Amino acid sequence: MSVKIYHNPRCGKSRQTLQLLQAQGVDVEIIEYLKTPPNAEELDDILQKLGMEPRELMRKKETAYRENGLDNPSLDRQALINGMVNNPILIERPLVITNDKAAIGRPPEAVLAIL
Repeated sequence: MSVKIYHNPRCGKSRQTLQLLQAQGVDVEIIEYLKTPPNAEELDDILQKLGMEPRELMRKKETAYRENGLDNPSLDRQALINGMVNNPILIERPLVITNDKAAIGRPPEAVLAIL
């Protein structure tokens, strides 16, 4: 099985999730999402696989959340997705994606359900 991980090597949970995947013998494509963020279409697809709305995937305690006005409750889905694309630090991590499923590695073991 091949999976993608949207990874931040500075994040402990992200590192733990990657190690867990590798220990399972999974072929992992590592995407450092701060350097190569998903585009709006990819992020929308990820959200659909997660069964989540954009705000649920956002790291609301990050300064960029307020500074970019993303805390405005009147923003629509596309505006929030664009906000994450333009400020990838706001995307919760790590994200693990298979062909038709996705999971957030918090805790890291949560990703085992989609393998």
